[in-house]
Amino acid sequence: MSATAKEPRKPYLPAMGHDRLLSLYDPLQRLLGMGSVHRQLVDQARIQQDQRILEIGCGTGNLAILIKRLHPDAEVVGIDPDPKALARAQRKAGREALSVQLDRGFAEELPYPDASFDRVLSALMFHHLGPEEKEKTLDEARRVLKPDGSLHLLDFGGEQVRSDGFIARLHHRSERLRDNFGDRIPTLMREAGFADPEEVAHRVTFAGRLTYYRASAPREGSEARH
Repeated sequence: MSATAKEPRKPYLPAMGHDRLLSLYDPLQRLLGMGSVHRQLVDQARIQQDQRILEIGCGTGNLAILIKRLHPDAEVVGIDPDPKALARAQRKAGREALSVQLDRGFAEELPYPDASFDRVLSALMFHHLGPEEKEKTLDEARRVLKPDGSLHLLDFGGEQVRSDGFIARLHHRSERLRDNFGDRIPTLMREAGFADPEEVAHRVTFAGRLTYYRASAPREGSEARH
């Protein structure tokens, strides 16, 4: 397991909004039942033996470690700008003797070659990005995916309905969260050149509507369908 030593060149939002709150991140994840939420995303990705998997915005490594635990023959890479979160991820992977590569960097500037991953996953990171960063992140995800690879994204978003409750309505006070709702995420995926972007499933939690998305990188010699 390795982590790049290069300092991020620009500001970023830590997992809990502030470094001092990072110790609360994993307990909060357990309280929200994120283990089963992550498992559904991994199952959706249909990871195969010896595939190369990237998690964008890996934070303290819960999803990346779960992928490696469920698919030990896959090569798993996680990237995040927060060195303190990555240090926690390293310790957690080390306790399970799991080999996960952890790199420091930004979703909109991925330091990986073109067509170098079979799957790209992301969980509850996308709403941290501004509109331009979201576009660049999806452009980068498509660039690093192999032809016919796929992107699997989980975040607040999708249709906004009355049953989603009070917390969900509060999301609309945040421009970055508001930008996720409706068909915005599939539209951005399509504009980035992905094929067949779709909402796969959703869960309504007390924190809001969590929506699962999928999109494919076009096969060689083909163009994404708009």
